[in-house]
Amino acid sequence: MISEQEIKRAADIIRQGGLVAFPTETVYGLGANALNAQAVARIFEAKERPSFDPLIVHIANIEDLKSLTTNPDERIYSLAEKFWPGPLTLVLPKSNIVPDIVTSGLDTVGIRMPDNSIALDLIRFAECPVAAPSANKFGRISPTKAEHVRKQLPAVDCILDGGPAKVGIESTVITINSDGFVILRQGIITKEELETVMPQSKQKIRKSELISSPGNINSHYSPNKPLYILGEYTKELNTKNAAFLSFGKKPGGEFKMIEYLSENANPYEAANNLFAKLHLLEDSDVEFIVAEPVPEAGIGIAIMDRLRRAAHRYL
Repeated sequence: MISEQEIKRAADIIRQGGLVAFPTETVYGLGANALNAQAVARIFEAKERPSFDPLIVHIANIEDLKSLTTNPDERIYSLAEKFWPGPLTLVLPKSNIVPDIVTSGLDTVGIRMPDNSIALDLIRFAECPVAAPSANKFGRISPTKAEHVRKQLPAVDCILDGGPAKVGIESTVITINSDGFVILRQGIITKEELETVMPQSKQKIRKSELISSPGNINSHYSPNKPLYILGEYTKELNTKNAAFLSFGKKPGGEFKMIEYLSENANPYEAANNLFAKLHLLEDSDVEFIVAEPVPEAGIGIAIMDRLRRAAHRYL
């Protein structure tokens, strides 16, 4: 259990321009003062993240929307009331106090309120919004435990260990058009859940909208071993020294390791286990990973989005 004193010490690091890895309900984030351009630059340096990939700003008080955005659409408050704190990021017009480095020079900023008491206390004690992508090297597997952060970013100023993330995949990212919401990145909050608040936009997604969200690069979330999705590759694979990542199915061939995202095909359990299992298999002595696809409905859409981006570099 993390003490209030530890969180306050981490908040001091944020205020002084340092970097703090901290738990959220989705994955662990690498945080800096979102209003300090030099501190935010350290995030890009530590992650080896390209400057064109914008960051999400985390807040602990909905009133912060007024200072971080311009002319916020009143409909966002209905979304915030329903889904905040929680794994929903809203892409909104940014105000001048948000440094361009946070938004990669775009005129919009992604904002969310995490559903994690440690994260919320950190933001409150730091007395500033916190810019935070996932606490890993760019393009690699997202961290859902403090040990995953230590593996990839051992030199970070502070790591707050809050145990395993309860959701396990990144937030759903949306923007709002005149006729409804547009999903820019799939996450644990589904289209059907969002439609309980407002309709999905019928307008086509523009490229300018997609680049306003992180997580949309073709190759992302990748282990350091090749990953293939069952039924989506044409190579002849000898699986004797490979791992099978299962969604409840027993593999047809011979595998060195079998790991289950969910033994009873529960998509919520699968989402929670996805990155942790990929870290486990990355650290094992298997040669490559074969993943069973998940039905693409509900949160299965988000799981398959992560798997396909993880497999992209090995196509």
